[in-house]
Amino acid sequence: MSARLLIADDTPASLSLLCDLLEPQGYEILAVSDGRAAIDLAHRALPDLVLLDVVMPRSDGFSVCRALKADPETAHIPVIFITSRQSAEDIVRGFRLGAVDYILKPFHAEEVVTRVATHLRLSQVTRELQERNAELEAEISKRQAAEQARDKAAARLSSLASDEAKRWGIQGFVGSSPHLRHILSDIEKLHQFGKTSVLITGESGTGKELVARAIHHHSPRKEGPFVPVNCVAIPGDLAESLFFGHTKGAFTGATADRKGYLEMADGGTLFLDEIGDMPAILQGKLLRVLEDGEVTPVGSNKPRRVDVRVVSATNADLPEKMASGNFRQDLFFRLARFTVQTPSLRERKEDIPLLAAHFLHVFATEMGMTPPGLSDEAWGVLTAYSFPGNIRELKNVMERALILSGGKPISTKHLQLFQSAGVPMEMKTAPLPADLPLNLEAAEHALIQRALEQTAGNVAEAARLLGVNRSRIYRRFPNLSA
Repeated sequence: MSARLLIADDTPASLSLLCDLLEPQGYEILAVSDGRAAIDLAHRALPDLVLLDVVMPRSDGFSVCRALKADPETAHIPVIFITSRQSAEDIVRGFRLGAVDYILKPFHAEEVVTRVATHLRLSQVTRELQERNAELEAEISKRQAAEQARDKAAARLSSLASDEAKRWGIQGFVGSSPHLRHILSDIEKLHQFGKTSVLITGESGTGKELVARAIHHHSPRKEGPFVPVNCVAIPGDLAESLFFGHTKGAFTGATADRKGYLEMADGGTLFLDEIGDMPAILQGKLLRVLEDGEVTPVGSNKPRRVDVRVVSATNADLPEKMASGNFRQDLFFRLARFTVQTPSLRERKEDIPLLAAHFLHVFATEMGMTPPGLSDEAWGVLTAYSFPGNIRELKNVMERALILSGGKPISTKHLQLFQSAGVPMEMKTAPLPADLPLNLEAAEHALIQRALEQTAGNVAEAARLLGVNRSRIYRRFPNLSA
């Protein structure tokens, strides 16, 4: 019997996209566009999983989740939030209300399909474990048989955890270049050093978070939590609370005790992405925690012990930031006990065919297609192209190519790159606009503005066109909504 999914989203395009994405997976889809309808339908249909938008008419996603978890008939249904709101407080609020996951828009097809399937399987295994435990308590005479059944269900749960480790472990890397082999060697070296801080450097889109997750899953801390934090998205007024937690009444709006990122990662790994953009107020306090192993929540004078390994990443020039006084030197040396450099894709061109084939296989499997081949000309274009957006760009290029080709062999006309098909970026020079300012800061402002205009305000797409990280655009245009 196929799983039943309830999708609640008031944006027709998003609702249609989710339906089109999940129906081919064999799920029965129930779709509504407001919160109250979602609550009513959930009670009538009892779906196996609910996907909720946060902002909806009549009743928002948080209210829907609270109502479902308060009713014994629907409390067991896993809830995944899908929203464009990136507030850390909103994310924590969603988990505290009982959600099992939180996917940010714009989402990737692979991410949505994988997470839905994983949580359906975890929910199924959890129910089986509960049923077996109930049988064990009610039928003492069948204790041995019930224990065997419970062990079998636990093994399935362990298998899911193993699958997750494979997804993020060294098995998840694709390629055979010397650069990649060097990274895998570094990860192997770190295997026994579960407390050593690691700094990962490299351009945007080179897979720094994948390396961080592999370090975690290939360490003695793999059973502990992996907590990723984007330092660019940390609101300055909430920074201390988010990292160190707070007590009830510590400030206006603090209605309950709350753990910070450091306590959430206790026994595991805290991944600090874009560490070069960490607010100055946090740098000294983070250093003290790393040295002492204690956190003191806002509003409390009682420190709490934490055992956290910090893995950080940056595409910024930290020595330059230290020279300008924007990054603490002592924190740098504490974070960079061991460093890993992720190469750009143009430095590992021999991996492009393997990566392209891998992405085609992934996307074709999602779409129910047989992975198509590429013409010799298409392979030539891919291997000659500089890929300023690195692996992330290659992944997007292959997904678009598969869609445009309709599953048929991919030719150069299906490859949407930054320049005309067949002409590598390094070989093509375009005349600069006559009105481009000669001042570098003004020129950057003008180029970003032009990219935003060409992409109708899509920051992620504008960043891809410019070959920069989104944080650079937000710093230049701070009023853009994240």
